[in-house]
Amino acid sequence: MKGKIALEEHYQSPDFNAAGSHDFTKGDYFENVKERLLNIDLRIQDMDKNGIETYIMSLTQPGIEGLTDAVAAEKMAVKMNDYCAANLIAKHPDRLRAFACVPLQNPKAAAKELERAVKQHGFVGALINGFSNIGNEETAQYLDEPQVEPFWQKVEELGVPVYLHPRIPLVTQRRIYQGYDGLLGSAWGFGVETSTHAVRLILSGLFDRHPNLQIILGHLGEALPFTLPRLEHRLRHQRAETQGSHKLPVTEYLRKNFYLTTSGTFRSQALLDTMLEVGSDRILFSVDSPYEDASELSPWFDAAPISDNDRVKIGRENSRKLFKL
Repeated sequence: MKGKIALEEHYQSPDFNAAGSHDFTKGDYFENVKERLLNIDLRIQDMDKNGIETYIMSLTQPGIEGLTDAVAAEKMAVKMNDYCAANLIAKHPDRLRAFACVPLQNPKAAAKELERAVKQHGFVGALINGFSNIGNEETAQYLDEPQVEPFWQKVEELGVPVYLHPRIPLVTQRRIYQGYDGLLGSAWGFGVETSTHAVRLILSGLFDRHPNLQIILGHLGEALPFTLPRLEHRLRHQRAETQGSHKLPVTEYLRKNFYLTTSGTFRSQALLDTMLEVGSDRILFSVDSPYEDASELSPWFDAAPISDNDRVKIGRENSRKLFKL
């Protein structure tokens, strides 16, 4: 399929090297990743080979969220958004768009920077790498906490989506991974951390207060299409005060307030199950480059056992509508 749009596609700036932290991968693999994080022309070549028309770029994890100093985070977010606009988007304006990075260490500053990036640079939303560190690396501010409310008000006002991207769990949460460090990142820990964060958003009542918010989750929803029905079933037997303040069944929020991408996932059985749970209108093609190879994921998607109508919707049209491209 030609003309695909992919939206979990990462970059790195020479002024902000975050990609080397917690690297459990083989050297030759990661050298290729680091080269492509910096060299956008190689990414354009990958797109051309695989029928991808547009990449929506984002700063690689842990991103701004990993900075412990709030003032430094604010300055770096502005710097990275300006870098992306000048060195990526401006170089390939017909092929690249971007998510803003935002300094959620100060939610009001994050709201201001999102508005600037959207209105000044034409960015299509924000990508947030999970929890934010504030003061030290052992703090975690999650997106459902009351102090983040000014940011969500601005997101709803601007009418743009937020991509909730994984990051490695806090050190204090890593005992279960001890002796199996390879599980901390994208192999396992990323998904556990992000799916739990998304459940917090649902249970918090965020989508009751802001029903038009749209959150994007990668990797076919970080397993939520398979696990939320069980959560919904068991919550029926839980005391009300343990469930948060949401008003609707949890699976309704997944179908109304979330989009799920194919990033880093190329298994037809999982795609079909996700389609059954949320419908093809709520799924978006993505690669997760350069950590994943477009030449591996695109051929799978192009031949996946789904209708051509669904392939076009997932591969392109859903993203065109969501991002108003």
